[in-house]
Amino acid sequence: MPFIAVHLYEGRTIEQKREIVAAITEAVVRTAKTSPEATEVVIHDIPRHNWAKAGKLASDS
Repeated sequence: MPFIAVHLYEGRTIEQKREIVAAITEAVVRTAKTSPEATEVVIHDIPRHNWAKAGKLASDS
């Protein structure tokens, strides 16, 4: 059973999330030869102040 975790900055709409999980599921089903029912996707909405790169918070850039 494929399990995919997606980490995104918070702020995406429900419709955008629907499109993301549909596209990911389609790609995994096609490439991993599995079924949509066996594929799980979890979206983690991360506030910019909780994400950093190169020593800087994303909220500071």
